[in-house]
Amino acid sequence: MTIQKSKTHRRWVWDWRLLVFTGILLPVLLGLGRWQLDRASEKQALLDRWQQQSQTLSWAEHLQQGLQIDQPVALVGQYSQRYHWLLDNRTREGVPGYEVLSVFYPEQGPPVVVNRGWLPGKQRRSELPEFSTPTGLVSLQGRIGAFPEPPVLAERAEQHQWPKRVQSLSTAQARAEEEDLADGLVRLSGREQPGAFVADWAPDVMGPQTHYGYAVQWFSLAMALIILTLVASFRKMT
Repeated sequence: MTIQKSKTHRRWVWDWRLLVFTGILLPVLLGLGRWQLDRASEKQALLDRWQQQSQTLSWAEHLQQGLQIDQPVALVGQYSQRYHWLLDNRTREGVPGYEVLSVFYPEQGPPVVVNRGWLPGKQRRSELPEFSTPTGLVSLQGRIGAFPEPPVLAERAEQHQWPKRVQSLSTAQARAEEEDLADGLVRLSGREQPGAFVADWAPDVMGPQTHYGYAVQWFSLAMALIILTLVASFRKMT
Protein backbone atom coordinates (compact mmCIF):
# COMPACT_ATOMS: atom_id res chain seq x y z
CA MET A 1 0.00 0.00 0.00
CA THR A 2 1.49 3.30 -1.06
CA ILE A 3 0.95 6.39 1.03
CA GLN A 4 0.92 9.57 -0.98
CA LYS A 5 2.07 12.72 0.74
CA SER A 6 -0.02 15.79 0.14
CA LYS A 7 1.86 18.50 -1.62
CA THR A 8 1.95 21.97 -0.19
CA HIS A 9 2.56 25.22 -1.92
CA ARG A 10 2.43 28.86 -1.03
CA ARG A 11 0.20 31.50 -2.49
CA TRP A 12 -0.80 35.06 -1.81
CA VAL A 13 -3.80 35.40 0.42
CA TRP A 14 -4.61 39.03 1.07
CA ASP A 15 -6.33 39.78 4.36
CA TRP A 16 -8.31 42.98 3.98
CA ARG A 17 -7.99 43.71 7.72
CA LEU A 18 -4.21 43.45 7.53
CA LEU A 19 -4.17 45.65 4.44
CA VAL A 20 -6.28 48.30 6.16
CA PHE A 21 -4.00 48.24 9.20
CA THR A 22 -0.88 48.55 7.05
CA GLY A 23 -2.47 51.21 4.84
CA ILE A 24 -3.21 53.38 7.87
CA LEU A 25 0.03 52.85 9.81
CA LEU A 26 2.53 52.97 6.93
CA PRO A 27 1.84 56.59 5.90
CA VAL A 28 2.07 57.62 9.55
CA LEU A 29 5.52 56.02 9.95
CA LEU A 30 6.76 57.51 6.67
CA GLY A 31 5.37 60.91 7.63
CA LEU A 32 7.13 60.83 11.00
CA GLY A 33 10.41 59.93 9.30
CA ARG A 34 10.01 62.76 6.81
CA TRP A 35 9.15 65.17 9.62
CA GLN A 36 12.36 64.26 11.45
CA LEU A 37 14.36 64.90 8.26
CA ASP A 38 12.73 68.32 7.94
CA ARG A 39 13.51 69.06 11.61
CA ALA A 40 17.14 68.06 11.04
CA SER A 41 17.39 70.47 8.09
CA GLU A 42 15.81 73.28 10.11
CA LYS A 43 18.11 72.65 13.06
CA GLN A 44 21.20 72.60 10.84
CA ALA A 45 20.14 75.89 9.25
CA LEU A 46 19.59 77.38 12.71
CA LEU A 47 23.02 76.27 13.94
CA ASP A 48 24.69 77.61 10.80
CA ARG A 49 22.95 80.97 11.22
CA TRP A 50 23.93 81.15 14.89
CA GLN A 51 27.54 80.35 14.06
CA GLN A 52 27.66 83.06 11.40
CA GLN A 53 26.03 85.61 13.72
CA SER A 54 28.52 84.86 16.50
CA GLN A 55 31.34 85.82 14.15
CA THR A 56 29.76 88.92 12.61
CA LEU A 57 27.39 90.50 15.17
CA SER A 58 28.37 92.57 18.18
CA TRP A 59 26.84 91.94 21.60
CA ALA A 60 24.49 94.90 21.16
CA GLU A 61 23.32 93.54 17.79
CA HIS A 62 22.73 90.11 19.32
CA LEU A 63 20.46 91.71 21.90
CA GLN A 64 18.55 93.64 19.24
CA GLN A 65 17.80 90.43 17.35
CA GLY A 66 16.83 88.57 20.52
CA LEU A 67 18.75 85.95 22.47
CA GLN A 68 17.92 82.24 22.38
CA ILE A 69 19.09 79.54 24.77
CA ASP A 70 22.31 77.84 23.60
CA GLN A 71 22.97 80.50 20.94
CA PRO A 72 26.74 81.02 20.50
CA VAL A 73 28.03 84.56 21.09
CA ALA A 74 31.38 86.33 21.12
CA LEU A 75 32.13 89.16 23.55
CA VAL A 76 34.94 91.67 23.93
CA GLY A 77 35.15 93.58 27.19
CA GLN A 78 36.25 93.41 30.82
CA TYR A 79 35.35 91.32 33.84
CA SER A 80 34.06 93.05 36.94
CA GLN A 81 36.58 92.92 39.75
CA ARG A 82 33.79 93.05 42.34
CA TYR A 83 30.57 91.28 41.37
CA HIS A 84 31.08 87.52 41.66
CA TRP A 85 28.64 84.88 42.89
CA LEU A 86 29.55 81.33 43.91
CA LEU A 87 26.67 79.06 42.95
CA ASP A 88 26.60 76.41 45.67
CA ASN A 89 25.95 72.65 45.55
CA ARG A 90 27.55 72.00 42.17
CA THR A 91 29.17 68.55 42.34
CA ARG A 92 31.57 67.06 39.80
CA GLU A 93 32.55 63.38 40.06
CA GLY A 94 31.59 63.36 43.72
CA VAL A 95 33.58 66.48 44.55
CA PRO A 96 31.53 69.40 45.97
CA GLY A 97 32.16 72.80 44.52
CA TYR A 98 30.75 75.97 43.00
CA GLU A 99 30.04 77.55 39.65
CA VAL A 100 31.58 81.01 39.41
CA LEU A 101 29.25 83.69 38.03
CA SER A 102 30.84 87.04 37.23
CA VAL A 103 29.55 90.29 35.75
CA PHE A 104 31.15 91.12 32.40
CA TYR A 105 31.15 94.55 30.72
CA PRO A 106 31.22 94.32 26.90
CA GLU A 107 32.58 97.20 24.84
CA GLN A 108 29.12 97.61 23.33
CA GLY A 109 25.80 96.86 24.95
CA PRO A 110 24.73 96.19 28.54
CA PRO A 111 26.71 94.06 31.02
CA VAL A 112 26.00 90.35 31.27
CA VAL A 113 26.58 87.62 33.85
CA VAL A 114 29.16 85.08 32.68
CA ASN A 115 29.20 81.52 34.05
CA ARG A 116 32.91 80.79 34.19
CA GLY A 117 32.54 77.11 35.10
CA TRP A 118 33.05 74.83 38.06
CA LEU A 119 35.53 75.33 40.89
CA PRO A 120 36.16 72.79 43.71
CA GLY A 121 35.25 73.89 47.22
CA LYS A 122 37.40 73.94 50.34
CA GLN A 123 37.43 71.14 52.89
CA ARG A 124 35.79 73.46 55.39
CA ARG A 125 32.35 74.67 54.51
CA SER A 126 33.03 78.03 56.14
CA GLU A 127 35.88 78.76 53.71
CA LEU A 128 35.23 79.94 50.17
CA PRO A 129 37.56 78.97 47.33
CA GLU A 130 40.01 81.57 46.13
CA PHE A 131 40.14 82.43 42.43
CA SER A 132 41.58 85.11 40.20
CA THR A 133 39.82 87.19 37.56
CA PRO A 134 41.51 88.52 34.39
CA THR A 135 42.00 92.26 34.20
CA GLY A 136 41.92 94.40 31.10
CA LEU A 137 40.28 93.74 27.77
CA VAL A 138 39.55 90.09 26.93
CA SER A 139 37.66 88.20 24.21
CA LEU A 140 35.17 85.52 25.24
CA GLN A 141 33.19 82.87 23.41
CA GLY A 142 30.23 81.09 24.93
CA ARG A 143 26.58 80.19 24.66
CA ILE A 144 23.47 81.86 26.02
CA GLY A 145 22.02 80.20 29.13
CA ALA A 146 19.28 80.90 31.63
CA PHE A 147 19.76 82.26 35.12
CA PRO A 148 19.80 79.44 37.71
CA GLU A 149 16.48 80.42 39.24
CA PRO A 150 14.65 78.05 41.60
CA PRO A 151 10.98 77.10 41.04
CA VAL A 152 10.06 79.13 44.12
CA LEU A 153 11.01 82.63 45.23
CA ALA A 154 14.74 83.24 45.04
CA GLU A 155 16.69 83.46 48.24
CA ARG A 156 18.44 86.57 49.44
CA ALA A 157 22.17 86.38 49.91
CA GLU A 158 22.98 86.96 53.55
CA GLN A 159 26.60 87.86 52.89
CA HIS A 160 27.66 91.43 52.34
CA GLN A 161 31.18 90.72 51.15
CA TRP A 162 32.17 89.57 47.70
CA PRO A 163 32.18 86.95 46.32
CA LYS A 164 28.75 85.91 47.58
CA ARG A 165 27.77 82.28 48.07
CA VAL A 166 24.25 81.63 46.76
CA GLN A 167 22.03 78.62 46.20
CA SER A 168 20.48 80.23 43.12
CA LEU A 169 20.69 83.50 41.21
CA SER A 170 17.57 85.05 39.74
CA THR A 171 17.55 87.88 37.24
CA ALA A 172 16.10 90.23 39.86
CA GLN A 173 18.71 89.21 42.40
CA ALA A 174 21.54 89.92 39.97
CA ARG A 175 20.02 93.23 38.86
CA ALA A 176 19.85 94.36 42.46
CA GLU A 177 23.63 94.71 42.16
CA GLU A 178 23.90 95.74 38.48
CA GLU A 179 20.55 96.99 37.19
CA ASP A 180 21.38 97.08 33.47
CA LEU A 181 22.20 93.38 33.15
CA ALA A 182 21.04 91.48 30.07
CA ASP A 183 18.23 88.95 30.45
CA GLY A 184 20.31 85.82 29.89
CA LEU A 185 23.77 84.80 30.98
CA VAL A 186 26.72 83.49 28.96
CA ARG A 187 28.29 80.10 29.68
CA LEU A 188 31.91 79.99 28.55
CA SER A 189 32.59 77.46 25.80
CA GLY A 190 35.67 75.83 27.36
CA ARG A 191 38.64 76.02 29.70
CA GLU A 192 40.68 77.90 27.13
CA GLN A 193 38.48 80.98 27.53
CA PRO A 194 39.92 83.84 29.65
CA GLY A 195 38.81 83.44 33.27
CA ALA A 196 37.32 79.97 32.71
CA PHE A 197 37.47 77.08 35.14
CA VAL A 198 35.84 73.70 34.35
CA ALA A 199 33.48 74.81 31.58
CA ASP A 200 32.47 71.65 29.73
CA TRP A 201 28.71 71.97 29.36
CA ALA A 202 27.06 70.00 26.60
CA PRO A 203 24.82 72.06 24.31
CA ASP A 204 21.16 71.99 25.35
CA VAL A 205 19.85 72.16 21.81
CA MET A 206 19.09 68.87 20.03
CA GLY A 207 21.46 68.59 17.09
CA PRO A 208 20.51 67.50 13.56
CA GLN A 209 22.22 64.13 14.08
CA THR A 210 19.62 63.23 16.71
CA HIS A 211 16.80 64.00 14.30
CA TYR A 212 18.49 61.90 11.60
CA GLY A 213 18.67 59.03 14.10
CA TYR A 214 14.95 59.33 14.82
CA ALA A 215 14.22 59.41 11.07
CA VAL A 216 16.14 56.16 10.57
CA GLN A 217 14.09 54.55 13.34
CA TRP A 218 10.76 55.57 11.78
CA PHE A 219 11.79 54.46 8.30
CA SER A 220 13.06 51.15 9.74
CA LEU A 221 9.69 50.56 11.38
CA ALA A 222 7.98 51.29 8.06
CA MET A 223 10.20 48.77 6.30
CA ALA A 224 9.55 46.18 9.00
CA LEU A 225 5.81 46.72 8.63
CA ILE A 226 5.99 46.11 4.87
CA ILE A 227 8.05 42.94 5.33
CA LEU A 228 5.74 41.56 8.03
CA THR A 229 2.69 42.28 5.88
CA LEU A 230 4.21 40.42 2.93
CA VAL A 231 5.25 37.46 5.07
CA ALA A 232 1.82 37.23 6.69
CA SER A 233 0.15 37.29 3.24
CA PHE A 234 2.30 34.53 1.75
CA ARG A 235 0.59 31.50 3.28
CA LYS A 236 1.17 27.76 2.95
CA MET A 237 -1.67 25.97 1.20
CA THR A 238 -2.32 22.20 0.84
